[in-house]
Amino acid sequence: MPVHPRRRLALCALLTAEAMNLLDATVVQVAAPLMRTELGGPVSAVPWLTSAYTLPFAVLLLTGGRLGDRYGRRRVFRTGVTAFLLASLACACAPTLGVLLALRAAQGAAAAVIVPQTIGLIRAMFRGEETARALGTIGPVMGLAAVTGPVLGGLLTHADLFGSSWRAVFLVNVPLSFAVLALAPLLAEDRAPRRPGLDPVGAALAAPATALLVLPLLDGAPWPLTAAGAVLALVFAAHQRHGARRGTDTLVEPSLFRSARFPAALTGLAIAFAVTTGLTLVVVLQLQLASGADALACGLTLLPMSAGLAAGSLWAGGSLVRRYGARVMAAGLAVLAVGLLTTVAAYRTGERPGALPYALAVVGLGQGLFTPAYFDTALAPLRPQETGSAAGLLNAVQQLGATVGVALLGRVYLVTPNAVGAQRACWAAVAAVAAVAAATRWMTASGPAGAAQSDGRTSDHREATHAR
Repeated sequence: MPVHPRRRLALCALLTAEAMNLLDATVVQVAAPLMRTELGGPVSAVPWLTSAYTLPFAVLLLTGGRLGDRYGRRRVFRTGVTAFLLASLACACAPTLGVLLALRAAQGAAAAVIVPQTIGLIRAMFRGEETARALGTIGPVMGLAAVTGPVLGGLLTHADLFGSSWRAVFLVNVPLSFAVLALAPLLAEDRAPRRPGLDPVGAALAAPATALLVLPLLDGAPWPLTAAGAVLALVFAAHQRHGARRGTDTLVEPSLFRSARFPAALTGLAIAFAVTTGLTLVVVLQLQLASGADALACGLTLLPMSAGLAAGSLWAGGSLVRRYGARVMAAGLAVLAVGLLTTVAAYRTGERPGALPYALAVVGLGQGLFTPAYFDTALAPLRPQETGSAAGLLNAVQQLGATVGVALLGRVYLVTPNAVGAQRACWAAVAAVAAVAAATRWMTASGPAGAAQSDGRTSDHREATHAR
């Protein structure tokens, strides 16, 4: 197949859409207390302004990936961006908190249609070493978007453009969406080699199972719901295995789970994003509820975290991963843990410690070092038929991780909404980083490729990914 002539501009469209969708998972965190004040509602509704987006985003990503496999990824991508544009406009006009939460769910559903198409469309347009380099941009964009969201939200809310207040955090999606749609015709159409079915039974099991597992964390719902979610999850797994044995279409490609490598990648990714997204919420809540800081102060406090992540991503992607392989993941996690411990020490000095931005810069640096190596390792072995399912799963667990992180770390903080609560949340994040380290060890030890990476021996794919 010939090389796609406008592939770099098309890649800009894909990465812009990816960043826009992931920004919206965190962009409301700084503005959420003001939204709650202006629209009414309890303080406990603040985490829901994030989770109302991330939960449907996570739940529907698997189906979104399959839609692209079946109907064409460019077509589904453009449909999703159009829906996201309309939902963003509606969010900006929401008259009540309940309406806003419902519209945030619609935004999340549209994002679930857009994001899984990225990997397949990149593979359709790039060849050889360029493919690996293009795929290597996904991880840093995801990580940077996640921590840049609160900064952007704070700046836009404080700017109060044309009296828009917090509504500007949704209006910013309008020009971005139009830019993506203008570039979308440059994308090459692509679909799975074999047109898969949609597995409606699998989708009907996966969605409520995920929701029931997460809801008790978010809103103190009865814990029997968790048990019901676990039962549905087991039924879903049995349905997928049965479908694979019969040769019928399943929501998840069974080949992804033939070794422990991909399940380990999913586990580690979920926990890693739970740490960073949950920590961001804790910092914002502490600044606004306990210190009386405004949206601009919150955004500026989080800016070093974004800068650290950008620097770490460039450093890791530019040279470290090529030279040291998967060992960069361990180094990134170590730096992240140091940053969290430094944050604990900072909060011991007062409600609004001067050292906090420096501690958050170290947290961002650790995440930046970790993310490129992690995504490179997770994406390297994918085959064409696995693309839609794998992309849906990777993005689903990221959003689930973000949802759980907001719920758990937010709840730990709100028990004692002061510097002591912030310290406790950071200690919980340190424990989660240890779990991520165990998952990465499991991933790199699974299979020959993983063993090679853990020894620091880079594959041809890895060399291509980071060639400059």
